[in-house]
Amino acid sequence: MSLTSRVLLALVAGIGIGLVLSATDPTAARMAIAVVEPVGTLFVNAIRMTVLPLVFASLVVGIATSSSGSVVARIGGRGIVVFVLLLTASGAVGALVAPPMLSHVSADPAALASVRASAASASAGALSTAAVQTPSEWLVSLVPANAFRAAVDGAMLPLIVFALVLGLALVSIPDSAARERTVMVFRAVSESMLVLVRWLLVVAPIGVFALALPLVARLGLSAVGALATYVALVSIAAIVFIVLVLYPSAAWFGGISLRDFARAAAPAQAVAFSSRSSLAALPALIETARTRLHLPEEITGFFLPLATAVFRVGAALGLTTGAVFIARLYGISISGSQLVTIVATAIITSFSIPGIPGGSIIAMVPVLTAVGLPVEGIGILLGVDTIPDLFRTTANVTGQLAAATIVARGSRASQVASADSTTEP
Repeated sequence: MSLTSRVLLALVAGIGIGLVLSATDPTAARMAIAVVEPVGTLFVNAIRMTVLPLVFASLVVGIATSSSGSVVARIGGRGIVVFVLLLTASGAVGALVAPPMLSHVSADPAALASVRASAASASAGALSTAAVQTPSEWLVSLVPANAFRAAVDGAMLPLIVFALVLGLALVSIPDSAARERTVMVFRAVSESMLVLVRWLLVVAPIGVFALALPLVARLGLSAVGALATYVALVSIAAIVFIVLVLYPSAAWFGGISLRDFARAAAPAQAVAFSSRSSLAALPALIETARTRLHLPEEITGFFLPLATAVFRVGAALGLTTGAVFIARLYGISISGSQLVTIVATAIITSFSIPGIPGGSIIAMVPVLTAVGLPVEGIGILLGVDTIPDLFRTTANVTGQLAAATIVARGSRASQVASADSTTEP
């Protein structure tokens, strides 16, 4: 049985038993919560243990290894700009759509109070800190005075900024041997954390069960309707983003007809949807870029593999929507500045999402901690992530091909301009 099937069965079992206990025997429900809830807390803590070194090391390696060389000097800058713009659009869609759509998600106030109390030990301090920050304080906090202190405090966004700057600094080191040795250390850390995450995913069904049962036992039937709303929202929003943002962007800025791009993207989309893996769709992306879109070799040979490794436009939408959903589920209000922080953290964190099942949900930890939301909610989202992940991965692959098309047009234009300047008398 696949991991996805086992996680779904664990979620169904947790929901079912929680509903029965909630409806029949409150005393038994309290006893079950007391026994099972610590297991869920251990699972969440184990995930949080891996997130900080994984995100930090992955970002450093990604920047240090993909921001050097003559090819990157020509197209890397354009690619980064395109990545950030599309990710910003994706996060903005999530920020604009999720709050009004999820405002209908509701649960019994007394049950929500119980849920909030169970998460208080993990998030109350961070939430109070995030709630009192002014915009200027938030801006200043992006640059940590002490990176180690930020790590101890779990301040992910400043650490992400530090990782980006450190990666850029490594690129500038004149001693290539020293740079390679340093990158090897961070790569080893990143790969080791991925091994730990894979181990955690093996026991994920136990963790999901232990998180679902107490939540549903407290919230009752309203939890099931809330999860269904979340799944539908993420899936529909991903489809809308593909059709209304990615297709027109590739057509208008990539100089290709909408119909041709849609046809070219279809094979890679089919692989992505069926496999839930951007990496699995890379051969189809390269083939369609060469044979149908006729993109240059520097795009198909370098940019598309780079985009597949680091650019996941569906993640910004999914992370933002997931954070808003968790806030709503736990009865926590999100201010405008916190919503901006969620989008900004989702955009940056999306570059370090591991290429494993459920990777985008695990990467939600920095997004939640950035505004003090309870990370316990990710166990619930992991249990229902199969369907949303199909559509997010399809959006990722479509975004990678759209970015390649846009960058290729800019690269051709710059080459023509350069050729014209060299032929002038």
